[in-house]
Amino acid sequence: MVLGAVSCGAGEPSAAPAPATSAPDQEVLTESPTPAPATPSSTGPPAFSSKVSQVTREQLPYSWRPGCPVHYRDLRLVTLTYWGFDDKPHTGELVVRETVTDDIETVFKKLYDWRWPIKQMKLVDAFKADDFDSIEANNTSAFNCRQATGSSNWSNHAYGEAIDINPRENPYVTASGSTAHQNAKKFTERPMNGKGVINPGDKVVKAFAKVGWEWGGYWSGAKDYQHFSKGGG
Repeated sequence: MVLGAVSCGAGEPSAAPAPATSAPDQEVLTESPTPAPATPSSTGPPAFSSKVSQVTREQLPYSWRPGCPVHYRDLRLVTLTYWGFDDKPHTGELVVRETVTDDIETVFKKLYDWRWPIKQMKLVDAFKADDFDSIEANNTSAFNCRQATGSSNWSNHAYGEAIDINPRENPYVTASGSTAHQNAKKFTERPMNGKGVINPGDKVVKAFAKVGWEWGGYWSGAKDYQHFSKGGG
């Protein structure tokens, strides 16, 4: 007795299978299911990139003016990749003197490859060249035509040969141990652990030293932990 197979949900007997039409010695091939496309492997964050370009007067509406010690035509815009506090890559901008663009690219490539974090990196013109406001926003910046703190002399920032990095975590600290920024008070001591903090002798200080830049954290009296400059000062 032959029983018909019942298909799922149909409730009716299935039709008898059709007789095979292939020759007795012909192999019947069963088609395999199409394989799912391979899941691409994670390639990780993009590699460090940087670009040096000329600066226009319109790009520096607040930070440059006639009478500055360096003409804006001798400055360059460096657009580069940096590692953020959110553990993601970002693109930032720095304006520096043309003669130090190689130094900046060399050091910041190392920082990025180390995944050393920077909060943000905008031109100080985003803050109308107000150094206090830029520091309050924890902004990493370079060129700004201004006097040195507590002095009538030009700062190295006015020459495009200085940079301030993570100024909240690395504040300017007076000889008495105070800082003008309330949000930085807990970062006035060194050494100190923390994201984006610069300490004496660490790899950030050494990376800058290798290209001839000195750290303000080694100054006698007041300490400027955020500050690196070509040849010091």
